Amino acid sequence: MSLEIVILAAGQGTRMRSALPKVLHPVAGNSMLGHVIHSARQLDPQRIHVVIGHGADAVRERLAADDLNFVLQDKQLGTGHAVAQAVPFITADTVLILYGDVPLIEVETLQRLLQQVGPEQLGLLTVELDDPTGYGRIVRDGNGKVTAIVEQKDADEATRAITEGNTGILAVPGKRLGDWTGRLSNNNAQGEYYLTDVIAMAVSDGLIVATEQPHDAMEVQGANDRKQLAELERHYQLRAGRRLMAQGVTLRDPARFDVRGDVTVGRDVLIDINVILEGRVVIEDDVVIGPNCVIKDSTLRKGVVIKANSHLDGAVMGEGSDAGPFARLRPGTVLEARAHVGNFVELKNAHLGQGAKAGHLTYLGDAVIGARTNIGAGTITCNYDGVNKHKTVMGEDVFIGSNNSLVAPVDISSGATTAAGSTITQDVAPAQLAVGRARQKNIDGWKRPEKISKG
Repeated sequence: MSLEIVILAAGQGTRMRSALPKVLHPVAGNSMLGHVIHSARQLDPQRIHVVIGHGADAVRERLAADDLNFVLQDKQLGTGHAVAQAVPFITADTVLILYGDVPLIEVETLQRLLQQVGPEQLGLLTVELDDPTGYGRIVRDGNGKVTAIVEQKDADEATRAITEGNTGILAVPGKRLGDWTGRLSNNNAQGEYYLTDVIAMAVSDGLIVATEQPHDAMEVQGANDRKQLAELERHYQLRAGRRLMAQGVTLRDPARFDVRGDVTVGRDVLIDINVILEGRVVIEDDVVIGPNCVIKDSTLRKGVVIKANSHLDGAVMGEGSDAGPFARLRPGTVLEARAHVGNFVELKNAHLGQGAKAGHLTYLGDAVIGARTNIGAGTITCNYDGVNKHKTVMGEDVFIGSNNSLVAPVDISSGATTAAGSTITQDVAPAQLAVGRARQKNIDGWKRPEKISKG
């Protein structure tokens, strides 16, 4: 059966107190609506319709894609009115309705819900809550069959005592949806067209309302303010942590760990506290990541060690290499096997060969460094002339003395040595010693300046 998905994302979210549309507020580095779209795509629908209103231009600009049909709801007149705006575009057998501010919904939950739908049956996702305040209540008859959903503001005392709440997530036969939304009325306390009234219509039309529930009630939690947004963030992170631990990762403290992207892990990985993984991160077996590290769009091969307070962005660390503490590996950095980057070392677009070392207080940019080369403390590649970037190339087994300035473009051949304190402006041949510093002069009888009295 064909499937189309409607995502309701038109609300303003006044309680967020923000110029940013509510559905664009982030959870785990992605907008709430972005999470919902990601889940929707995994169901392989023929099309996804996103109903937008407040901040429509910003939502389009941020999330535009070929598989998304943005539908404008000029006036926010309720969920039923929002769905009605998408109805003219729908041709599928089944329609799934989701919400742009409910980012934690699991694909498996939606798959179970979709299995309930047929020509004479729709699927409704409900949730049991200790405190269902604010939720529409699921009203059932004496045989346990769903007969209606009653919104909180329209419910009497007996109905408010019901603990089964409506999540709003609904899967319906596509051919019925237009008829139902066309018959909606706004004769209620809010003066809005409720999508929930579709349930009573379906029952009246002789359809069965089948229900499913999420395994975790937080799957259907929305965010209307910053507090709820923070609750979603923390629950997402705890869920991500559990998944990683099930794959063989040791998290020193799952409550102090954040994933903001797509992470692939091997076995026997150890991650200390306050580590943030962003974007696309690949972590192979036996990797150790120290505390307070940020790792973005990077690959860590088997046995890598990253020490405390290091920041990686767009880097590849080869097998058995290590970095930190306080190392910064910027985009284009590649460390081959067993390469070492120490404390307060920054690399950008730099390639370190096997066993190469840069131990202390160093900047290497636009550089290719051969195997086993040693970079002394305080060395920098002067790669930028104010307009263009230039490359520094070092061969194998090069020894760079401390406090060197390597003025690119420059080529230091295999086996060469540069003296401490040198400014290297010319190529160095194999096995040469390059000394690029002024000759020391000692002056006898030197008298130090004396402090001038202000009296």
